[in-house]
Amino acid sequence: TDGKIYNFVNKKSRNAYLMKKNPRKIAWTVLYRRKMKKGTEQDVSKKRTRKTTKFQRSIQGATIENILTKRNQKPEVRKAQREQDIRSQKEKLKAKKEAKQSTKKKTDTKAVRAAQKKISKSHTKSKPTRSGVMM
Repeated sequence: TDGKIYNFVNKKSRNAYLMKKNPRKIAWTVLYRRKMKKGTEQDVSKKRTRKTTKFQRSIQGATIENILTKRNQKPEVRKAQREQDIRSQKEKLKAKKEAKQSTKKKTDTKAVRAAQKKISKSHTKSKPTRSGVMM
């Protein structure tokens, strides 16, 4: 039905396939033998399981020593450092924002003046429209 071509070993297997027999239930097939674990040598001893070992790796941008020193610090010291970092980041953002606003003010005054000149020029009288006039 799906266009596959099957090559069978013999007529017996071909007829079993055509009768839609399940090869896992037919005793002489390879699939049956695999399912029932026939012909495989079984080891008496159990498989060994490896013990899991703890291993510490460095994270990108930080060595193991740095991580261990941070872990061994007292929480108060760590909290103070974090707050200081946050404060410095906020100050940087604030300075950046102020610089952006100062440049924006300079450009805004120029834009406002140009817009006012255009408005004053565009208020000249124009010709009346003939939308309501019928011919």
